[in-house]
Amino acid sequence: MNQKQENQKAPQLSILWADDEIDLLKPHILFLEEKGYRVIPVTSGSEALDELADSDIDIVFLDENMPGLSGLDTLSEIKRQYPRVPVIMITKSEEEHIMDEALGGKISDYLIKPVNPNQILLTVKKHTEARRLVSEKSTFSYQQQFRDISMQLSDRLDADEWIELYKKLVYWDLELATTEDDNIHDIFKSQKEEANQLFCRFYEKNYIDWVNDVKEKPLISPTVVRERLFPLLEEDRPTFMIVIDNFRYDQWKYIQPLIEQYLRTDRDEIYYSIIPTTTQFARNSMFSGLMPAEIERKYPQYWVNEDEEGFKNQFESELMGENLRRHGFNIKHTYNKVLNAQHGKRLVDSLPNLMNNKLNIIIYNFIDMLSHARTDSNIVRELAEDERAYRSVTLSWMEYSPLLEVIKFLSGKDVNVVITTDHGSVRIDNPVRIKGDRDISVNLRYKQGRLIDYNPKQVFEVKEPRKIFLPKRYITSPYIFAHNNDFFAYPNNYNQYVQYYMNTFQHGGISMEEILIPFITLRNK
Repeated sequence: MNQKQENQKAPQLSILWADDEIDLLKPHILFLEEKGYRVIPVTSGSEALDELADSDIDIVFLDENMPGLSGLDTLSEIKRQYPRVPVIMITKSEEEHIMDEALGGKISDYLIKPVNPNQILLTVKKHTEARRLVSEKSTFSYQQQFRDISMQLSDRLDADEWIELYKKLVYWDLELATTEDDNIHDIFKSQKEEANQLFCRFYEKNYIDWVNDVKEKPLISPTVVRERLFPLLEEDRPTFMIVIDNFRYDQWKYIQPLIEQYLRTDRDEIYYSIIPTTTQFARNSMFSGLMPAEIERKYPQYWVNEDEEGFKNQFESELMGENLRRHGFNIKHTYNKVLNAQHGKRLVDSLPNLMNNKLNIIIYNFIDMLSHARTDSNIVRELAEDERAYRSVTLSWMEYSPLLEVIKFLSGKDVNVVITTDHGSVRIDNPVRIKGDRDISVNLRYKQGRLIDYNPKQVFEVKEPRKIFLPKRYITSPYIFAHNNDFFAYPNNYNQYVQYYMNTFQHGGISMEEILIPFITLRNK
């Protein structure tokens, strides 16, 4: 082995093995040493603690039945002083109370005597090398899938096929998140960017026909409630619809294991958001069952234009009520908007009363607030600096949110639960120069106004808003939408503006992350 290979060799793992009959385990120790491990044998719990104080130990094998300081007492002391060191309990007894005590003491695993060398080797690998082995397996598997995904991208995919491809990309995004191979990250990033570019072209080509019913359309914002929620209201049980603002499909897949501790996923679906992918347009459309221009025409009292004062989605409850009545549902329903932890706790307290209603809508704005806070706060930027961290913050919030208390309560009831959103968001990093007057809309991912100067090759341009059922503010007021990870920037203070918004999560334009969003139906187990 040359010097370079020697330097690249993985560091030797150290195993501490505590057993009062350690001499009988000599063959096991020799077997592990032949596999490249350093084994430190001791005969008591006290010796084990002394060795942990003096040596860098990667894993501990601990006999449950030792004289003096028992295995369980030693375990308690190890977890108190060295909580991150995995401890494998080895016991002769299969009595349940021994297992309960050991598991309650946070052991990583346990083995029943007699143990064989291969059992020990497998356990060592499982608890010291699992992450590396999983990472290597994921990298290898993605390399095999790369060509298949590339071939799919070369096909003319329809709306359902794009959904399946996006699910596949989200799967690999999560699988590869723990690998330390920068090359595979770069390859995946390039493939995802290619997919997003092609998706934008697909969406632009079909969107106008979809909303005008010229061709068959997928599930979109104004149809999703009618097609997916209303059938649940025909069942003889309450339905809780939880709308998490700005919630992406990858975030759903990341928190799904936590949710499924309490509820069973019945349908894992994706639907298409309309554009602009903002709450004013997408969520109002979802609740009303109408496109924005139709809301303005049919219910002008419930529509607030961008240049008018007031919240742009303050009539969601009324729009849902009108939608229910139009489709013949004369039912008791509630609308609950949670803006902070206090609101969340009050909602949890009210859950027994909500069980008397056929439909309960719960709006959670945390992720949207996180997105905006990340733009404005350097501290929050560091907490959610990339896609992986953004998902991790979402999970941490969910674990300690009153929303999880809602899920726990509902898990014991005969109810339907829907988790969905109105739009997602995309991490932006490519500025596109435009010019406009003071009346131009302020969103980074779409613009509307009378005097917008832009390169039509860089945007999705809709010169006549009525073609996509959007309100028109002026006689000439086109909409333009940013693609993929682009965002619009003005020439004035360009560098400062770009630096401020670079790598933030935004919405309003066209990308898989914003458009392809979850609609999840769950039931109790």
